[in-house]
Amino acid sequence: MLEHAALKDTPFFFNLLNSHTWIKYIGDRGIKTEDGAKKYIQKSLLDSYNEKGYGLYKMVLKDKKKPIGICGFLKRDYLEHADIGFAILPEYESRGLTSEAAKATMEYGKSILKFQTIFAITTEENIRSRNLLKKIGLSEKGKIIPDKDKKELLLYSTN
Repeated sequence: MLEHAALKDTPFFFNLLNSHTWIKYIGDRGIKTEDGAKKYIQKSLLDSYNEKGYGLYKMVLKDKKKPIGICGFLKRDYLEHADIGFAILPEYESRGLTSEAAKATMEYGKSILKFQTIFAITTEENIRSRNLLKKIGLSEKGKIIPDKDKKELLLYSTN
């Protein structure tokens, strides 16, 4: 199940942002305190909901109401279209949960948000992410370097 994030989710986001897979594949955001996680939620998630009408949503286990990851859309300055993003706590990987959330997110983007094109970015070494992007209908289009200090990323697109 996908839900809007809230400031009360601070402990969960602190753990997610500091998980080894987040740091390895997405990058260290420098969130070293729960106050930092709260600021991340406000700036990166809540502000996006209010300004763009979409963002990254909290993935929640239906039966336990436990947050386990995020999935949704971002609009990055260096990309022409919104891109899908996702991350999950390591202990919930390889269960099909991110795939389920990503499929629902793609449907939402196409049917409700009316996105004609959806992008995604990932690193070459993130094989799980690359496989999931293909599974939900995106194909690799090339490589991009967001800025001079960033490493090269693979660009995926629905078109």
